[in-house]
Amino acid sequence: MLDAIMAAFQWLMDAGPTVMLPVIITVIGVIFRLKITKAFKAGLTLGIGFAGIRLILDYMTSNIGPAAQAMVKNIGIELDVLDVGWGAIAAVTWSSPIIAILVAAILITNVIMLILKVTNTLDVDIWNYHHMAIVGIMVHYTTGNAFLGIAASVVMAATTFKIADWSQPMIEKFFGIPGVTLPTVSATSSLLIAWPLNWLLDKIPGINKIHFSLKDAQKKLGFFGDQMIMGLLLGSIIGLLAGYNIQEVLQLGVSMSAVLVLIPKMASMFMEGLMPISEAAQKWSQRVFKDRQLFIGLDAAVVVGNQDVITTALIIIPLTIFLAVVLPGNRMLPFADLAVIPFRVALVVALTRGNLFKNIIIGLFTTAALLYAGSITAPELTSIAQGVGIDIAVVGTALFISSFAATSLTHSFLVYLAFTMNLFISIPIMLIVIGACWYYFEVIKPRRGDFYDADRQEVSVQSDNLEI
Repeated sequence: MLDAIMAAFQWLMDAGPTVMLPVIITVIGVIFRLKITKAFKAGLTLGIGFAGIRLILDYMTSNIGPAAQAMVKNIGIELDVLDVGWGAIAAVTWSSPIIAILVAAILITNVIMLILKVTNTLDVDIWNYHHMAIVGIMVHYTTGNAFLGIAASVVMAATTFKIADWSQPMIEKFFGIPGVTLPTVSATSSLLIAWPLNWLLDKIPGINKIHFSLKDAQKKLGFFGDQMIMGLLLGSIIGLLAGYNIQEVLQLGVSMSAVLVLIPKMASMFMEGLMPISEAAQKWSQRVFKDRQLFIGLDAAVVVGNQDVITTALIIIPLTIFLAVVLPGNRMLPFADLAVIPFRVALVVALTRGNLFKNIIIGLFTTAALLYAGSITAPELTSIAQGVGIDIAVVGTALFISSFAATSLTHSFLVYLAFTMNLFISIPIMLIVIGACWYYFEVIKPRRGDFYDADRQEVSVQSDNLEI
């Protein structure tokens, strides 16, 4: 019986998120007492929206990827760690011999936390469990201790669900998506740097008065502030930096213009599919858990279609190449994951309420952290990939592989360090930091009031621009 269940689960995982998401959402809808036809339609709508987002991101990757490679060649960068992309790292993760144990541990952690009422996030984004699992795999490989690997993934899961809880208000109020959290580590991880840095920027006289949003750009630039025109300009700039000829520059510009226009339209399908599930979940949670609201944890792809997110990402992409060149000690060559930078900056945009000035500053810091952590953990990640038989061709002068995922993510890197250093020192420090964050967000912050409450009108105006 157990073998049959595991085989069915593995089949679902192999089918990928575009199949798995509709199935899971349908099951959840039925559990929440939604009619099976309505639950299936909601799940299928979400799946279609997700597939649309992925198709457009793949389109963006196929255009940005060669442009990024050309930029690298044009500038003449020679670094020995190659960014092979999150997809390759996910393949490494799902090929690990302990992946089934780690996925079960993450799922059980979520269930226990829900029962104990220490989280309100029901994470149905099982595909992205690989972000939490890879930390356990890395710890297991480095220490040779499977129990430490499992513990690392459990800590990743527990802290990710809490970060998702704490960031839920700004997701709902900025992106206009109620009843949803985003426990995708590749998105939430940036908040570990963004939260304190945003606080610091708000304390610096002069800097704290600067608020330049996409809406401001559209007003001041007029015709050139239109989203499709901005996409054309940003894409053309990247093409020029890549040394493209005029024809290729214009082709890339139109491609980026298409991305800015099409992603929000695909993202609107998420809302269409989410609303019945969200409403059913709220009614169910009111019956079962009185005075408590559950949130559905989804892939951060539901928000990357926001115009502010895409615009910020397109600005950060060429700056990331620049950082890779000038940062002392960096060994990582950004490449495949340049196209998924929208995921890395999505929650930063929500935190700053679309302040483009802050988005760029915080985005550069989070990107620098990705480069350094990716450089440090590349040897271990390369060995693991070779150990599970993943054949990843390393090109040029690169000797190791990395990406803007796995333990390059700040959250993942810190947990990895805690479990691979002197445990008698690192584990207590980690627990103290987690406890302090927990106390701040659960006790101190509620007393002060949510930072959005002071300016609801501005948030409302920002949300009006979203096409979801």
